[in-house]
Amino acid sequence: MAEEASSSQKLYVQPADAETYVKGVLEGNGVPAENAAIVAKCLVAADLRGVDTHGINRIPSYMARIRQGVLDARAQPTLQEVTPVVAQVDAHNAFGFVAAHMGMAKAIDMAKVYGIGMVSVKHSNHFGMSAWLGQQAIDAGMMSLVFTNSSPALPVWGGKEKLMGVSPIACGAPAGKEKSFILDMAPSVAARGKIYKAKRRGEKIPSDWALDAEGRQTDDPAAALEGVMLPMGGPKGSALSIMMDVFSGVLSGSAFAGHVTNPYDPSKPADVGHFLVAMKPDLFMSLEDFKARMDYLYQRCVGCEKMADVDRIYFPGEIEQITEETRRREGIPYVEAEVKTLDEEAERVGAEKVRVSSHG
Repeated sequence: MAEEASSSQKLYVQPADAETYVKGVLEGNGVPAENAAIVAKCLVAADLRGVDTHGINRIPSYMARIRQGVLDARAQPTLQEVTPVVAQVDAHNAFGFVAAHMGMAKAIDMAKVYGIGMVSVKHSNHFGMSAWLGQQAIDAGMMSLVFTNSSPALPVWGGKEKLMGVSPIACGAPAGKEKSFILDMAPSVAARGKIYKAKRRGEKIPSDWALDAEGRQTDDPAAALEGVMLPMGGPKGSALSIMMDVFSGVLSGSAFAGHVTNPYDPSKPADVGHFLVAMKPDLFMSLEDFKARMDYLYQRCVGCEKMADVDRIYFPGEIEQITEETRRREGIPYVEAEVKTLDEEAERVGAEKVRVSSHG
């Protein structure tokens, strides 16, 4: 890393090098190699898609939780079949990536035989970007639903206290010649990770993202983190966040109703819950017909008449897929402060630092 690089200069990392870095740090902190590989792939997938808030910059906070004893680096999730199409994963406080990966794999296996598979995950942790689970299903030729709950950040509509999480709702479906459908969105105006990112980079946030502790709009990310996020669409976003809690928390037996632990709170395990569904897309028609219909839907959406000043219409997930294509060619961009923090984690355990270059 060049010493003269400014804090805003981009430093580029190849995806394979990013995965090598993450695996080294995780294994150095006691994570089994197989689990470390899953976490690394998922974090780098987020950076590739441009979801920088859920990429390898999460490593310092995850490692802090391991050192604080509230995330079990060595834990192995266990799976119990409930019916031929329903199963539950007990994460045993392991990484959410590992537990959710196991859950989606089981849902896919059940769907291959019975058409649908549903898995509830309990006693888990943050699993980063939800889209990687949708992609896991798409890679197996499946449609999917992905729900999770999370620590309090949003008020219920009409309230002013943090109660519901900024819990993403995600789903996916394979296509034929066109890009697959992957929806991954939070029920807030913006993902909370974007506020942490702005704070880390010393940037301001739009004033309609959050309220400070006094209930006033703010562009200061630190003040926003002391207050509440705002739900998108008012009561609609609030209702979606409650729905995530019903399916992910109440149903699974994990924490719910505001009791999921904040990932930056070292006092106790997070106890996150997830809800995963995989479904065969050819239940009601041939797979060829389904994919042709998905392609037609894509073409109709992106080819419709545009509103004023719009150059291009994108399908859900398409911008991220285009970003991934670019970053696979040019590398993943980080700023110097981020790389410095990542290198400090590597130094703690004698792992390989992030290999960077100063241009894409």
